[in-house]
Amino acid sequence: MEWAKLRSHARFNLAVSGMPNLPLARLPASLADIEISVPGAYGFEPLVKRLAAKCRVEPECVVEATGTSMANHLALAALIEPGDEILVEHPTYELILTAATYLGAKIARFPRVFEAGFQVDPREIERAITPRTCVIAITNLHNPTSVRTPDSALRLVGEIARSHGATVLVDEVYLEACYDSSARSAFHLGPNFVVTSSLTKAYGLSGLRCGWILAPPLLAERMWRLNDLFGVIPAHAAERLSVIALDHLAEIAADAKVLLDANRARVNQFLDSRSDISAVRPEAGTIVFPELANGRADAFCELLRQKYDTAVVPGHFFEMPDFFRLGYSVDAETLENGLQRIASALDDFSHGH
Repeated sequence: MEWAKLRSHARFNLAVSGMPNLPLARLPASLADIEISVPGAYGFEPLVKRLAAKCRVEPECVVEATGTSMANHLALAALIEPGDEILVEHPTYELILTAATYLGAKIARFPRVFEAGFQVDPREIERAITPRTCVIAITNLHNPTSVRTPDSALRLVGEIARSHGATVLVDEVYLEACYDSSARSAFHLGPNFVVTSSLTKAYGLSGLRCGWILAPPLLAERMWRLNDLFGVIPAHAAERLSVIALDHLAEIAADAKVLLDANRARVNQFLDSRSDISAVRPEAGTIVFPELANGRADAFCELLRQKYDTAVVPGHFFEMPDFFRLGYSVDAETLENGLQRIASALDDFSHGH
């Protein structure tokens, strides 16, 4: 996060992973719709009800959180004790590992490999799980590759977890970028699934910090109480704006889908034109994860930024140093200029720059 906040900026920033910030003017809101505070409660009822309707769950299964990162932190805090084991995919979103380590968990890993399209292989989980495993953590869509895990694989993971008394934690923030009704939350696959998500990546609403957890009611209640240590009282103006955003999410999603579909096609054309990088091609999402044929992605990313004023995310942040993460949730002109500069940097790099 420090790198993202302080050192990722460039004229052509393809290190992004979420839609451009939606202007406030796009929301049909006025000052009359906003209040600074209301009497304290566990959740703003209109927001909880809308999230429950969106996710097709009962309201008592919904926990508000400040973005997906805090949702993951809060979910893990409720699920693990110091010394417990958490089984995490590799590669994965770094803050899941950091949060689990901070909470005193012991980290075990299972692989998601390029040769298998970065798909979740339940057999790898079965090999890696132990009697000490209390949580299996998965991102879906996968961060950093945007690969989608089918329900059939998730069901098998749920069965493996249940046989060991473990919970499956699924971070679904990028699943929102599928923009289709078939993208049903894994929470519906069984009672040992807990899900986190937010409006931050797929809709350009990161500033609202509207995140949530889906959990069985007793566990959800525990999370609400634990959040008294972390968030206490949410920013109520943001809760109100989130309600308005959820009421108009279909229109926001339609515009986002048009942009991402066009940009994904352009990125695929670019990948087709290069023999020095290769990538699993996602069908949805906002990011792709190319591998350099000659490795050394850190050096490539530095050359790209310093000489061509273009940013991508070095793969070492995902423990994959031969890769880089490219975000295409930008305007078409920025993407085109960024891809041209990546091509020039790749040519430089292949000739020893």
